[in-house]
Order: sequence, then structure tokens, then C-alpha cells
Amino acid sequence: MTVRVRFAPSPTGMFHVGGARSALQNWIFAKQQGGVFVLRIEDTDAARNRPEWTEGILSALDWIGIARGSYEGPYFQSSYAGEHRAAAQRLYEGGRAYYCDCTREDVQARTGPQQRGYDGFCRDRGLEPGEGRALRFRTPDEGETVVVDLVRGEPTFENKLIEDFVIARGDGSPVFLLANVVDDMSMGITHVIRAEEHLPNTPKQQLLWDALGVKPPVWAHVPVVVNEKRQKLSKRRDKVALEAYRDEGYLADAMRNYLMLLGWAPSGDREIVPWSVIEEEFRLDEVNPSPAFFDEKKLRAFNGDYIRALPVEDFVEACRPWLTGTETIAPPPWQPDEFDPAAFAAVAPLAQTRIAVLSEIVPNVDFLFLADPLIDEAAWAKAMKEGAADLLDAAIVAFEALESWDAESLKATLEAVGAERGLKLGKAQAPVRVAVTGRTVGLPLFESLEVLGRDRTLTRLRAARVRLV
Repeated sequence: MTVRVRFAPSPTGMFHVGGARSALQNWIFAKQQGGVFVLRIEDTDAARNRPEWTEGILSALDWIGIARGSYEGPYFQSSYAGEHRAAAQRLYEGGRAYYCDCTREDVQARTGPQQRGYDGFCRDRGLEPGEGRALRFRTPDEGETVVVDLVRGEPTFENKLIEDFVIARGDGSPVFLLANVVDDMSMGITHVIRAEEHLPNTPKQQLLWDALGVKPPVWAHVPVVVNEKRQKLSKRRDKVALEAYRDEGYLADAMRNYLMLLGWAPSGDREIVPWSVIEEEFRLDEVNPSPAFFDEKKLRAFNGDYIRALPVEDFVEACRPWLTGTETIAPPPWQPDEFDPAAFAAVAPLAQTRIAVLSEIVPNVDFLFLADPLIDEAAWAKAMKEGAADLLDAAIVAFEALESWDAESLKATLEAVGAERGLKLGKAQAPVRVAVTGRTVGLPLFESLEVLGRDRTLTRLRAARVRLV
């Protein structure tokens, strides 16, 4: 038997990091088993679907390493509407489902506000299909449904506690529970790996598999992803869009390494490991069923480690979208012809050790490519205190006299200027840094001045001096 797994997102918004985690787990499991990864877009909710969101799913999968052409699909659930309706009809004709004309208000009136679920009122009324009549599955009165789950063991559900659930709406359209089962049957899915939030639906879906005469798949319900308050990650409340992390400058390798740690860990006391190790070591039966904390601070630290591990030439290339702008990344504050690739290459090794996400490259190097630095007024007020004018005057004179414009000479010169005024280098360089770069923090000052050049450095120091008058 060929293992077939599926990832079945709905195109109703940005791509959720929890969905990305599930996609990666399915992807690795299929590769380990020599199986097939199927992508199915569950697009039956036409009011909430947009074509660009489907493209967003494909693009996000590309980014994390599940490339188009390497999997089966995408299939679209809406294409299987006829099969969904045919399955509903089979269940009705086989006595496994019946029509019900109860409204929600009718059900609530009979059961009371403290009870939940349908009471089986229409089970034996023999209603024919008709407008406004939903089709309900006839749940067995006795016995239990055992879900064989690679993560959670064998959760067991008493059938008498499962209501006669709706499988087709009053307009005849099948609901998600039935459509999902029929699609999995049609596509020969053998293993369903998904988040634990779907576990309550699983006994109902397994009953449908049994009623349709097909062996259910092997289930694996991986832990839900939560925030620092141990609340399920929410699109309305939390930063969950994979595209947002991508466009902020998180590396795909760092993201997928981190996502795979949500509920699982590689061997040994380590977390940052090559993807080849994760592909080899990941086991579904080793996944911890407890909720998995998505720690953005930890992810950021992960990403910084990955950035620092890049060869410099790869780092330069990775920064390019933020230095030039793309469809999803805003253009930098300088004009295209102001960007100097050689100057950036010169400071890239310095910047690489100081940023945690690639978008931070812009404020670290903008002083190199703008005619005038972007002055942070708070930084200006902090650095340009009493004595700053005198220090700038002296620095200008000393820098003008330098024979060699290199970081070592610049540092020694400013150190001497500061010493003459009773200042350590850290205090002496603050006014110079703000005058030249606009900020109190950034790349190493003297290496920056070396790349910026004598003329531009002196021009900025003189401009700062004039502003202090």
C-alpha cells in the first residue's frame, strides 16, 4: 500500500503558521514512507474564498520547501461536489441517514438551554427530501468508536453521546464533515495528520467512513499551537501569518526548523539542526500531545543564528529584496541609483552579526546610500549635549589631516580627540555617530566611516556642527 497524506487548507486568509507546521509534518512523513503528499484546497465556502489566497498558499508552501510540482495537486474541493451529493444519497438510501425539518429554535426549545445537541426528533418520522430539510446521519445507539491515533493512542467515544449530526444542509449541499471524508476516499488518503482541534470531529468522520464501506485512515492529531497565554493562536489576536514572517525577513530554513520543534524535538540536547536530520529523525509517535507554545522571541533568536551562519555572499543575496524592494517588501528610503553594491558588500559582514531579521538591514545601512542621514531626534538630543560642538570641531580638523582613511587610523584619531577633553572613546564617538549615521547605535563606527569615505563623512560632521549653532 502506498502511503498517501494530504494537506487541505481553506483559502480564507493568510497562511497560518500552525497550518505550515502540519504541512511540513505531512511532507516529511510522506517522504519517509516513500509516499505521496496531496494538496487539496477546501474552497467550498465561496463567500470567503479569493483566488489570491489560493496563490498565497502555494507561494507559502514554495517558501518552506514544499515546491510546486513535487506534490500531487492542487485539487479543489468544489470540483467534487457531485461525489459529495452522491455519497449523501447513498447514506440516505441505505438507511444510514434521514431528513429533518427541525430548526435550531425547535431543537433548543425541546432540549433546553443547559443541554446541547440534537435529540433525534425526526429519526423515525420518515420525511422525504424537501426544501429546508437537512440530512442527518443516524448515529448507532450502542457501542463505541475507537480512533487509532499515532499521537494520542486510542481515544474512545461512546456512540450514544454522539448526536445525529447534519451531513447535508437544507439546500442539499454537503457539510464539511461529509465532503472531507468523501474527498479523502476519492484521493486514497491513508493517513490524516492534522491539528488536535479536529479530534472532536474524528469519531463522526470515522462513522461516515464505516457507513460508506471504506476502511478509515490512520489518524494523527498533533498538538494545537498556542501563544504565551496558552491560548490557541488566533488570526484576530496573534501574529500568525507565515507571509508576514517571510516579508519581515525570517529565513525559510529557520522557520521550518522552528515549526518542527512545536511538539517534537530531535535527538540530543539541540534544537538548531540541518533539515536533513529533521527529515531522518522525525517520528509521529514521538510528538508530544500537549499544546505547543509558539514563542516569537525564540523564533527571532533562531533566525539570528541562521543569519549569522550564512556565508557572507549568501547573506548579501538574502538581503537584496530589502535593499531593492519587491511586490511584497516596501522599497528602501534611497533611490535605486543611490545604492552601491560594493559599499554594501564591504559592511555586510558587520551587519550580519547584528541583525535578527533581514528587514533590519535597512536602518543599519541607510546612512551609506542617502544624501543626508535620517536623524533620530531622540538620539540627537542624547548625543549633542554640552561639549559636542567643540568635539565635532576638533574631530573635523583631525580627520581632515589624516593621511590614511582607514578604521584603525580613524579610531586612534578620535580616541586622542576625546582624551584631550577627558572623554573615553565611547563618549567621544557618540556625537560623531549621530552626525554621520543619524542614530546612537548601529554598525561599528570606524569601519562605517571608512566605507562612507572622507568627503561624505566630513560633509555630515560640518552639517551637524552648523545645526548646533
